[in-house]
Amino acid sequence: MTTSLQDRYAPSNRCFGCGPANDKGLRIKSVAQGDVVVADWQAERHHEAFEGMLNGGILGALLDCHSNWTAAWHLMTRRGTDAPPCTVTAEFHVKMKRPTPSKQPVHLEAKVVESSDDRATIEATLSSGGVVTATCRGVFVAVKEGHPAYHRW
Repeated sequence: MTTSLQDRYAPSNRCFGCGPANDKGLRIKSVAQGDVVVADWQAERHHEAFEGMLNGGILGALLDCHSNWTAAWHLMTRRGTDAPPCTVTAEFHVKMKRPTPSKQPVHLEAKVVESSDDRATIEATLSSGGVVTATCRGVFVAVKEGHPAYHRW
């Protein structure tokens, strides 16, 4: 089994979406596979908007955190460092394509479509049963000393 980026680089992170140390969070596990970062996640009943369907805010959190880790991974690889920089969301736009069932796992895929020394633009999809139900495009920025998220992991 491959260790997720979150477990490897930020085991004490308490982020609601991706923090391994948040017992009440979503605890997504993003894994780099070449140029794409993937994750599979299973909802629980309290993640539903209504019976059998995921809440849109949960979908947004999944796409945001997964995309953020994709950016951090890319910037770390680009810089040739041993640890990812702490990155934050500068902007992201989610498109809900159709309702997302909550009773089967969702699959996330994200990739870099543009980057510079301190930021990466990511495009991501969230699918259920092989059908894309939501997409995201966002910009994620490596923060510097003085920012509240600096060295959060």
